[in-house]
Amino acid sequence: MLSELLRTLARWSPYGGTASDDLRRSLGFLDATVDADTVVSAGYGAALVVAVLAAPVVLLVPPSVRPATVVFGLAVALGVAHAVHRGPVVLAAARRTAALGDAPGIVGRAVLRMRITPAPETATAFAARTGRGPLATSLRAHVRSAAGTPRAGLAGFADEWEEWFPALVRSTHLLTAAANAPPGERSRTLNRALTAVLDGTRDRMAAFASDIHAPATGLYAFGVLLPLALVAVVPAASVAGAPVSLPLFVVVYDVALPLVLVGASGWLLLRRPVAFPPPAVTRSHPDVPDRRWPPLAFGTLTGVAAAVAAAAFLSVWTAPIALVGVGVGATLVAWYRPITSVRAHVRAVESGLVDALYLIGRRVGEGAAVETAIEQAGDELSDETGEVLTAAVRRQRQVGVGVRESFLGEYGALADVPSPRTRSTAALLSLAASEGRPAGQAVVAMADHVEELQSVEREARHELARVTGTLQTTASVFGPLVAGVTVSLAGGIGGSDLGGTALPPTGLGLAVGVYVLFLAVVLAAVGTGLERGLDRPLVGYRVGKSLCAATLVYLAAFAVGGLLV
Repeated sequence: MLSELLRTLARWSPYGGTASDDLRRSLGFLDATVDADTVVSAGYGAALVVAVLAAPVVLLVPPSVRPATVVFGLAVALGVAHAVHRGPVVLAAARRTAALGDAPGIVGRAVLRMRITPAPETATAFAARTGRGPLATSLRAHVRSAAGTPRAGLAGFADEWEEWFPALVRSTHLLTAAANAPPGERSRTLNRALTAVLDGTRDRMAAFASDIHAPATGLYAFGVLLPLALVAVVPAASVAGAPVSLPLFVVVYDVALPLVLVGASGWLLLRRPVAFPPPAVTRSHPDVPDRRWPPLAFGTLTGVAAAVAAAAFLSVWTAPIALVGVGVGATLVAWYRPITSVRAHVRAVESGLVDALYLIGRRVGEGAAVETAIEQAGDELSDETGEVLTAAVRRQRQVGVGVRESFLGEYGALADVPSPRTRSTAALLSLAASEGRPAGQAVVAMADHVEELQSVEREARHELARVTGTLQTTASVFGPLVAGVTVSLAGGIGGSDLGGTALPPTGLGLAVGVYVLFLAVVLAAVGTGLERGLDRPLVGYRVGKSLCAATLVYLAAFAVGGLLV
């Protein structure tokens, strides 16, 4: 549908233009079905549509504000054209950022495979086969192109991603060097290969967290606090004779400010070098219902109930705010909650991998079979990881399959656990089963590597915790709280004898309420995007919670503020 829309807009374009290399490269990375020239023409076509739609508005506004309206309309039209032109670049950058989060995992799997068999070709193929996402797809393509040659595909893979992650080049060079190193030096070289990509990730995230603090503070101050504080000044400005009309207020707060916030938020997200998105969970998962109507029905009923309650106990104008905020928020929460529940189980399984691998590796090194070591580790661990190990042992006995099938088979213990890290670990355990006692040290090293990967992710989230926490709390609590009280106070001033020319409380409350809902969406999305990347289920779930909380806080603050006036 999007491709057809772009082609239609391109046909309406009065000007063709020339596509940039950045746009062409981004569309290629996204595997888009439209070319760059079509996107450029579509941008100008969209600007023409906006200009045509804005023409009646210009004719209807008073002559005194008509020049300003024309300038604003042209600015919006040009902004739409720029958004269409930059849209694919932004999407490609977001996808590339999420892909680079798997770089330590790719290198880690190759390192672990080389500890068992020191062959770069085998290790590279294993790392590509056991991974998901654009980075693994890219590596698989280079492995296929290198088939039948002395190369493993690592060099081409590193060159492709060098511009965005230089540490990957050094890491792949060390992987290749480890194959030719003496046995006594191989382990040290492999450790250096993994350390190179881990340190690169840490350094980039630390630098990003430091650089992003000031812009995020500016977004918070000038996009949230200052506009909300100025709401209280509007009635006084009206009383003083300043030309503050309701249409002007709506244009500023519900059109201009949101556009500025979206632009600033996109700029922040584009600066994120690496993201660690959660595992992909689709509607095909058995724990995710495929019926679409229950979340929609739940959200609709919840929104209507909230609107009726708001109209009954507060002003009538609060009903549409309650309907949209609670209704849309509840729908998003109900829609994405099953996916977040599956991911919580995945995280619980991954959290126990380090202990499980250490127990298994130590026993294999002492001479125990991998199957026996897995059974004993499952008995000793009482968490979700122990349950997975126990389920794999049970399947081995019931069906008589090997380690790989017991974990990764159609009905294996990990069939419903969409975790690339856990599945690649199981694949390495199956290789260790064929190697016997010499693989024990590799399994113990696997535990260390998994712990290091988890540590990098925790450190990355910790570096951004203060920024993302402030944004998300402001979106759902502090912003709506200030807005609700401010609207109550402004309405009290407007309703006084001195406020005959002030904005009507109904219009003011609606306009600010729309702005509050917009803040709840944008700030929650930005906070999630900075922390975990623009993962649609996670963003949708957190935006839904933020909308529900922001709506209730805004209306409650308005009610409490009314008691103070």
